[in-house]
Amino acid sequence: MAGHSKWANIKHRKARQDSRRSKIWSKCAKAIIVAAKNGGPDPAANLTLRYAIDEAKAENMPKDTIENAIRKGSGEAGGADYESVVYEGYGPNGVAVMLEILTDNRNRTAGELRKIFERRGGNLGTSGCVSYIFQPQGICYVAKSACDEESLMNAALEAGAEDVRDEEDAWIVVCEPAAFIAVREAIEAAGITIETAEMTMTPSTTVQCAGDTAQKVLAMVEALEDHDDVQKVHANFDIPESELAQLQ
Repeated sequence: MAGHSKWANIKHRKARQDSRRSKIWSKCAKAIIVAAKNGGPDPAANLTLRYAIDEAKAENMPKDTIENAIRKGSGEAGGADYESVVYEGYGPNGVAVMLEILTDNRNRTAGELRKIFERRGGNLGTSGCVSYIFQPQGICYVAKSACDEESLMNAALEAGAEDVRDEEDAWIVVCEPAAFIAVREAIEAAGITIETAEMTMTPSTTVQCAGDTAQKVLAMVEALEDHDDVQKVHANFDIPESELAQLQ
């Protein structure tokens, strides 16, 4: 769990520092389109769509862009036909990697991802090769300046959260997927501002990485995240804080 929290915190800090990534709205739109297509255009009745809309709003995606994506997904407007795929593989030092993909051409995407893995010292694996390591969880990040630990714990744990962790300048609230919305709403109802909230995948085991290996792993993850069809990257590496300070 320590490795996952650290990795999640890296992504959180990176998002704050690089919030204007040009591709992020495109990825949010894809997620909304697929969610609306599969479960209908009403976020109140479609939790997957609600999650996708919330993530888009967190990235400051305009309301009309969100609504247009919903219309495309529900068939009211034209658009590409995306499908949801999970790809799995290994990075340097045997790090397990699981990718959430939305693509309109599965063969093209697989070929491009295979090249990224190979160029970065890893390899694209077969279905199921690493997914058993990961379990879904909801995570909320709260800046320590926003509240004290006791107030956050009272709100979060009562709503069904599993844990509240201390991660440098932030509190990390962890919960089961079924409790994610209730926990997030309870924190907000307590007057506590959430910096980011997301559904993610937590690894049951981690792989220690340092030095050149740590650099190669992070370079591979960043290359995967930069691919247009990759929605989320999950990995089970654990890099010491001293190494992270030098690499970031």
